Amino acid sequence: MSISVERVKELRQATGAGVLECRKALEACGEDFEKAVVLLREKGLAAAAKRADRETREGVLELYTHGEGRVGVMVEVNCETDFVARTKEFRTLAHEMALQIAANSPRWVDIDGVPPEVLEEERQDARKRALEEGKPENVIDRIVDGRLEKLYQETCLLRQPYIRDDAKTVSELLKETIAATGEKISIRRFVRWTIGQEAE
Repeated sequence: MSISVERVKELRQATGAGVLECRKALEACGEDFEKAVVLLREKGLAAAAKRADRETREGVLELYTHGEGRVGVMVEVNCETDFVARTKEFRTLAHEMALQIAANSPRWVDIDGVPPEVLEEERQDARKRALEEGKPENVIDRIVDGRLEKLYQETCLLRQPYIRDDAKTVSELLKETIAATGEKISIRRFVRWTIGQEAE
């Protein structure tokens, strides 16, 4: 089967995969472009999972201001090598993270950053409300879990819907960038300021 160079190039632009991988994916999928995209994404996400224990010591501090300087964001995004830190994909991700933080005001990077006392307070509040509403005892735990999941989606950056495509989370966007760059990438920390906001 002869795969056209244009088709390979098109698939490479859509997925960020290498030329040889794109050619193999198109051959494996009988030249079906959509199936080849899915195959390459699955391969990339599997490869990203294998990189989870690697260290990320390079990266960038991305700065962003919004609303004529009324909102400011600084986010540290890390990767394994300075080579990847200079790539367009990595820089784009860092900028998108700053925009996400400016727009959606997360408080923590992920669930493990949420203080235990905040979780406990949310649990107690959800339980109290469910009992006041007369919910049966056997569904209260599910109601509490649902409230905690809502808290995570609102306040944890990686759990939030991505501002440019709410069909995916920020975590999924991060995994796609890991697959495209071939390195582990992590969002280490961020801070968001608003004019007049009380210092914490």
